[in-house]
Amino acid sequence: MSCNEDTVEPEGEGSIAGVVLDATTSTSLVAVSISTNPATSAIVTDAEGRFLIEGIGSGDYSITAKKSGYKSEAVNVAVRHDKQTSVTIILESTKEGNAIPDPASNPDPATEATNVPNALTLRWQGRDLDRNDTLSYDVYLFESLSGQKKKVAEAIQDTSVQVTELKYNTTYFWQVVSKDSKGNISNSDVWSFTTASLPTMRHFFTRVIDNNYDVYASDGTTDNTFRLTTSFAREWWPRLNPQRDLIAYSSNVGTDPHIFVMTLEGNSKRQVTTLPVVGYHNQGIGFTWSPDGGKLLYANYDKLYTINRDGSGLTLIATAPANRHFRMVDWTAQGNRILVQTIGSNINDSELYIMNANGSGMQQIVGNLPGRVESPSFSIDGTRIMYTVDASGFESADGRQLDSRIYIRNIDGTGTVLDVSAHKPAGTNDLYPRFSPDGARVIFVNTNNDGLSRQDVYTVELEPTTDVRDRNRTKLFDNATMPEWK
Repeated sequence: MSCNEDTVEPEGEGSIAGVVLDATTSTSLVAVSISTNPATSAIVTDAEGRFLIEGIGSGDYSITAKKSGYKSEAVNVAVRHDKQTSVTIILESTKEGNAIPDPASNPDPATEATNVPNALTLRWQGRDLDRNDTLSYDVYLFESLSGQKKKVAEAIQDTSVQVTELKYNTTYFWQVVSKDSKGNISNSDVWSFTTASLPTMRHFFTRVIDNNYDVYASDGTTDNTFRLTTSFAREWWPRLNPQRDLIAYSSNVGTDPHIFVMTLEGNSKRQVTTLPVVGYHNQGIGFTWSPDGGKLLYANYDKLYTINRDGSGLTLIATAPANRHFRMVDWTAQGNRILVQTIGSNINDSELYIMNANGSGMQQIVGNLPGRVESPSFSIDGTRIMYTVDASGFESADGRQLDSRIYIRNIDGTGTVLDVSAHKPAGTNDLYPRFSPDGARVIFVNTNNDGLSRQDVYTVELEPTTDVRDRNRTKLFDNATMPEWK
């Protein structure tokens, strides 16, 4: 699926009435060439410096005025049904003895281009008749329906500039201002292009750059991987709603970590929770969506709550055993059950429990083993659970793990326990596993066990082979953690 920006088609027609004046004398200018983008009629001003464009569709237009001996000027206007929009354009004369630069031309991408990447290089051509002049350029970029121009380049001599992190399925306008060494200026036409629709994003993860945590999304390729959060707060643990319309994540922008939601494009961010996501060794991790995407499930100390996606309906469903807090959780539609980790003040004191969605029937499913036990999740069919255990049994106060491995077992306790990490590289930990959407693979983090090295996201196959050496451990993302795959 992809998200498209809703557009409103122009309705009815209006007109534009304008006058062009000399910037110094405020007198009317005759025979000024008037053009619009989108194109309408190409006309010139009359003996009083006036022009009238009638019968044009409602919408936003850029009007450009050009006259020999003057610097070109472009203004933006809005045309509405059965309304006449008035505009005054001021032209500055060029300095004597030096020709004004030609307006920049031949834009790339071509004006009104579509399906443009959200990272690209803007290119144009410039010319000045005075051979001794050196041209420089300012480049402005602004979104459709936004009158605020963003200067993306200033006083550059190259006829190109790179722009990145543009929004998907969005129309952008851009303009180049040419300047010569004498101070003469000319404005190009206002050009436009529309970016491509949002790719189908199925992977989400957290990336750390300069000790700042942000949420990223990807379709599984490097080219289509982009950042969704940009604040200086710690933002992590992304979880995609089953309805595929919202991403939940945690942020400590207000000091305490709370659950926020945003669109798949990273827009419309808002806080959902009023009680923070906190507890023993919990700084905003471990929450999950309900199977229907209507609620979020999360821990607040020794309490387990659900809350509606709009922030209403906070409901207590369970209390942890004495001297323990809830931490990581998962929720399956198969049998409508919840899998939850409880933890003591010692980070190595961890157990896994299963319960009904209303909090009843809580029973231990994995006891407090030597080493850390965490990251519980259900299989797609709800018959198995996956979790990690430090197989070395090492326990230290800071929670360091020496040999964290991924295990899968049947909920009913039958069969063998599958060690997914049996042949991982020595001296590394496998962390934060999640089943792939088809249940045939696992996405997880691998990192050196020194607790300081970079974390990377991998996938590993579960079937059909039973030889873990043939399961094809494949790196998916560099410098990534807390993965989600929907």
